[in-house]
Amino acid sequence: MKKKILIRFGDLMLKGKNIGYFIKRLHAHVRLKLNPYDVQCEFRHDRIFIDYQEADENKIVEDLKSIQGIHSFSIVYVSSPDLDSMISCGTYVLDQEATVPMITIKIESKRVDKTFPYTSQELSKMISGPILAGAKRKYVVDVHQPEEVLNIEVRKDYAYIYLKQIKGAGGYPYGTGGKALLMLSGGIDSPVAGYLAMKQGLDLELIHFESTPLTPIESAQKVIELSKVLSKYTLTGQLKLHIVPFKNIHEAILANVFDPYIITVMRRMMYRIAEKYSKKIKSLAIVNGDSIGQVASQTLQSLSVVEAVTKIPILRPLVTMDKTDIIKISKSIKTFEISIQPFNDCCSIYLPKSPVTKPMEVYAKKYEQSFDYEKMIEETTKMIKTVEIYHDINLNLGDYGFSVVDAIESYVKESSD
Repeated sequence: MKKKILIRFGDLMLKGKNIGYFIKRLHAHVRLKLNPYDVQCEFRHDRIFIDYQEADENKIVEDLKSIQGIHSFSIVYVSSPDLDSMISCGTYVLDQEATVPMITIKIESKRVDKTFPYTSQELSKMISGPILAGAKRKYVVDVHQPEEVLNIEVRKDYAYIYLKQIKGAGGYPYGTGGKALLMLSGGIDSPVAGYLAMKQGLDLELIHFESTPLTPIESAQKVIELSKVLSKYTLTGQLKLHIVPFKNIHEAILANVFDPYIITVMRRMMYRIAEKYSKKIKSLAIVNGDSIGQVASQTLQSLSVVEAVTKIPILRPLVTMDKTDIIKISKSIKTFEISIQPFNDCCSIYLPKSPVTKPMEVYAKKYEQSFDYEKMIEETTKMIKTVEIYHDINLNLGDYGFSVVDAIESYVKESSD
């Protein structure tokens, strides 16, 4: 029996006069994502219908789940818009897809083609009995709280019948919200923050602060692998990762800053560099994985002192989320197993014994004056190296020695030769 995929838009339908722009972006994303497959897409105002080869169904379903702006989609069975055909198809769908041991059901019809001779309610009454009578299993009708709903959508030339709705990524199409720079560490939180920002339509570039050999090169390799996972949620399947050689500033902080203030000052330096680089790439905001109170550096007082060095908006998608919820998303987007690999980045490898939880900016400024950080930031920003990340990139930093920045430079040169 012929099948199609029906895609629904969700929140896009709330965009009023701007809806056309958002829908065009979603159409473009669907086309690009499904380009490897033999498909035909029919774009309508509030729906997309996809003809596909059944052998590709599982792969297409997984790809559609990663596209922001899709609220949900269904595998629909195609029937002629006459009673006998719809009854036969409806019975077949129940037999193929009804969940065991599901016993309660509702059959719901929608008459999209207003020339069809029966109203939606009349159609449901006429076909419900024959469909249930012909099914291999027995069902109880429950029109209020059914375990499953068999949907029948009647259009001019066809009727579409389906039982399941597959949840999409939701949000808005990638790139519709402007460009932002994600501060990506190798931990659990920042990749999830990046994913949630992308769900809201942000076009992300990534920045990572590395301190080899103070930190193991494997910590930067984790960031490469996390970037590869995030890249599949973009429009083109690619992301720019900017690697910051932070070792000199890191050493200066360890040598000159009062121990409880090390993380506070370090993060202030990172924010200064991120803002400076944001201006270069025309990023409108910085995104990070802060969650209030999760660690000492994420109290309100700490966040206030750290972001005082910037004017650019700081976006924190995880700000009120519990760690268990963050981990759940991390597992669902396949970043969790990468993030928990035991290689520390520069914010976690030299943790103070008693980090300050209520820092004062006057003290942060005092400790910063003990070294020429402005000159160091200027020099460090000039040495940032950028690599294009895509889902199947084969970049093993260990193959290029122990300097991450040199490894990136060598890889980029080798790729361009």
